Amino acid sequence: MAELKSLAKDTAIYGLSSIAGRFLNYLLVPLYTHYMPKDSGDYGVSTNVYAYTALILVILTFGMETTLFRFANDEREKPDTVFSTAFATVAMLSAVFLLLLFGFITPISNYLGYANHHEYLLMMGVVVALDALQAIPFSFLRYQKRPIRFAALKLLFIILSIGLNVVYFVFLGKTDVYYVFFINLLCTGFITLLFIPDLFKIEWRFDVSLLRRMFRYSWPILVLGIAGILNQVADKIIFPLVYPDEADANVQLGIYGSCVKIAMIMAMITQAFRYAYEPIVFAKSKDSDKNEYYAKAMKYFLIFTLLAFLCVVGWMPVLQYIIGADYREGLRVVPIVMVAEIMMGIYFNLSFWYKLIDKTIYGAWFSLAGCIVLFAVNLLFIPRYGYMACAWGGVAGYGTAMTLSYIVGQRKNPINYPLREMLLYVVLTAVLFVGATFVNEHLSQWAALAVNTLLILLFVAVLIKRDFPLNSLPVVGKYFRKR
Repeated sequence: MAELKSLAKDTAIYGLSSIAGRFLNYLLVPLYTHYMPKDSGDYGVSTNVYAYTALILVILTFGMETTLFRFANDEREKPDTVFSTAFATVAMLSAVFLLLLFGFITPISNYLGYANHHEYLLMMGVVVALDALQAIPFSFLRYQKRPIRFAALKLLFIILSIGLNVVYFVFLGKTDVYYVFFINLLCTGFITLLFIPDLFKIEWRFDVSLLRRMFRYSWPILVLGIAGILNQVADKIIFPLVYPDEADANVQLGIYGSCVKIAMIMAMITQAFRYAYEPIVFAKSKDSDKNEYYAKAMKYFLIFTLLAFLCVVGWMPVLQYIIGADYREGLRVVPIVMVAEIMMGIYFNLSFWYKLIDKTIYGAWFSLAGCIVLFAVNLLFIPRYGYMACAWGGVAGYGTAMTLSYIVGQRKNPINYPLREMLLYVVLTAVLFVGATFVNEHLSQWAALAVNTLLILLFVAVLIKRDFPLNSLPVVGKYFRKR
């Protein structure tokens, strides 16, 4: 129970930076969708370029974030040596990437469709290289259990980004997508400078022998990461390449990309949980009750993501105003994308059995299988169904990876997950979702909000009755225990 309380506390802190940061970032969505009209396709350009940078970031970090946890928790290794070896490796990969990008910018720009805008790719190339460098110090902060500094730096980046975007778009009237990338470059560079004092506190030592062992561990994670990020961004990369109307492709991609932002609350929860959970899993791997702990963590993760799902669907009559009116025709993708994100979170929870026994190759195969399914759905159905194929492709891809990981994991490292209890919450959520969807379509805005809030409270009531009795809660629990 103490570990679960620690997990909840750290998740709350990491979640504060992630959720508050994403909430502030949501403020950019109405800003962009107001100042960048749908027909300009600029928001689609932004969505497409950021999809490429997300993929490149995974390649440059080379799985070293998880690898750092694995080796820093090994009593035979010095954490500072692990950090400096990982950091130097990522720095070298980033330097090679920038040399290739600047050296071959013309053919790269021509191939990606940005022949007249080399500057977009150059700016974001520097951003992704700096992000890769930051990833290792951020991971080390998590290893050191310093969530406050972690959260402060993440929030500072978001605040700077929001502030500069408001200045440029609202006050200076700079509404071109160029300034989206330029502001990102300024903010990323500033946060990178703030890590310099931390680097001076490290006892630097590059260990070639350690690097070989780290590479053996990390390369399957790299493959897993590439497949995993492709599950998230491949649709946004593929869409302009296969959509039949080339002139309209960025417009449609902009609609999809803006609506997906609403669904990203699920990604926020998963990310916050991951930041807190990953260090604890490796630290607890030798405890006798570890499997019971993992099973409980899975159950509570699912419950709270389902609650978040219902909140987003139920309060859609208000949340829709996050994006400009011209973009709201794509809101039907939101529940589908959230289901995909829940599956991704479950897959993440299922992934630790192979990480703990150094068999990360399994994760690579599972993610690769999911990626193949996602690619197939997108390539086959985007020409006919547009961005709806993108949303369902995510469900198919994550669902494949999740199912394979569970089946093989139960053979290699059985964990007694409370499947019946989890299924009850899934069925309850499905029933309430149908009710909320009907209400959203047939009642006025405020009536729909009122009814949907009651549906959400019904879910909370079941949760309290079955798994979180009020007398077990801090502070208020004292009152109920007395009664």
